[in-house]
Amino acid sequence: MTGNQIQGLIGMTATLGILVLLVLPSAFGILRERRVDRQIRKAQEAHGEKEAQKSSSRSTVPSTATWYADGRRSKKLVSS
Repeated sequence: MTGNQIQGLIGMTATLGILVLLVLPSAFGILRERRVDRQIRKAQEAHGEKEAQKSSSRSTVPSTATWYADGRRSKKLVSS
């Protein structure tokens, strides 16, 4: 190998190393988000099963807080 080829190989290796260092945190973040999403989905499914058992005794009328919040949202949309 000549000196130019060695310099090219070192430059290419350094560039590839920098690229890996930049991409690695993103990859870890994506994997962590997927794990958290799975945990949330699993918890919602477990909560949904409990709610299905209780749902026959609960009323379907929205609470006063929900009604108030919906009214506030609609006023904001109109005034914007």
